[in-house]
Amino acid sequence: MKKIMLSALILAATAYGASAQTQKGYYLIGGNLALLSGSTNEKSFQMNITPKVAWFVQEDLAIGGKVDLGFKAGRAQKPSINYFVGPMARYYFGEQQVNTPKQTRVFAEADAGVSGNNAGGKSTNGFGAGIGPGLAFFVNENIALEALAKANIITGAGSNGVSFRPELGLGFQIYLPGSKLKQMRNNMK
Repeated sequence: MKKIMLSALILAATAYGASAQTQKGYYLIGGNLALLSGSTNEKSFQMNITPKVAWFVQEDLAIGGKVDLGFKAGRAQKPSINYFVGPMARYYFGEQQVNTPKQTRVFAEADAGVSGNNAGGKSTNGFGAGIGPGLAFFVNENIALEALAKANIITGAGSNGVSFRPELGLGFQIYLPGSKLKQMRNNMK
């Protein structure tokens, strides 16, 4: 069922054309499929899955939420689990602000919420926040491949009071108008 719904979303996105993917009333659905980060002093590797959903409240500004679930492993250390749940905001810079090819958009993303990093006996759980720039390459009117570089910090309870994690995210987003999503929902009934 999930494959059918995802195929329907992709088919609808490729069939529908729009001149402005980031205009008010559009939805952003997708996420980072591979999120790689590391620490030079720990020699570690991390992989996350980060689904995101947001709504464009005005042109070039999307507000929504995201969930981040990840696993980390490295030399001479126990595996760890990390998580994040909270709101996010994304702002897309226009052609007047950043000179990029027509099918490319530069954006900034920020988030804040409940976050944690738990590894064996060491943990940090509490408030997490992140911010960073990204680049969206539109393969058609409604689908973009993305790269996102962010700096994340977690503060709170646990054996480590503060945790900092840089990251590089690779993923995709689907941009659909609200009317198209309502039509798809009605067709599924």
